[in-house]
Amino acid sequence: MESSAKARGTGIARRSPEYIAEKMEQGKAVIALTNNGEWVGFCYIETWSHGEYVANSGLIVAPSYRKSGVAKAIKQKIFNLSREKYPDAKIFGLTTGLAVMKINSELGYEPVTYSELTQDPAFWEGCKSCVNYETLMSKDRQNCFCTAMLYDPKDHYKPEETKEFFEKNKSGFERLLRFKQWKLFKKKDANANGVGVSNSKPKSFLFHFFN
Repeated sequence: MESSAKARGTGIARRSPEYIAEKMEQGKAVIALTNNGEWVGFCYIETWSHGEYVANSGLIVAPSYRKSGVAKAIKQKIFNLSREKYPDAKIFGLTTGLAVMKINSELGYEPVTYSELTQDPAFWEGCKSCVNYETLMSKDRQNCFCTAMLYDPKDHYKPEETKEFFEKNKSGFERLLRFKQWKLFKKKDANANGVGVSNSKPKSFLFHFFN
């Protein structure tokens, strides 16, 4: 899982084999296999803030089975399992990929600000293994390369509505992800070169969104 995340230029919370095995023993994981027993994919459930929040973590699909609908099937299974085990919990995720945003939207997730996610320090501690951790902390955990998405069982739109919203705004989300990466990388480079950021110009809406 970790090597796959590094290949994408992102990160994933590093977990020990014992931790993963415990999730499977507790029935808090989805394992995808072929009829011949070949491993295809995996995902597991984590709870935060005393069960108020749930994250479907560690989603991974074997390279030969990617772009075949496996990730979507696993996400649906782990989402259903989360709703069954924690019916009142808010389910959230962080992603840098448009494909995962699409899958989440089809499940009823909505894009949200980081302030709407769990503030449990243990969750954010897991981000230390991400290559973008320094950026996250420089933003006081209020913004980073990832897009935050949330499903609130007590206040949510129908999956058909969130799916339709994503499809209508897909190109906008794609541009936003690219702009966000450009903006954050630009600031990183400026800080690395000792270049100060001028505040003389009026602050636009985008300034408040990304700062």
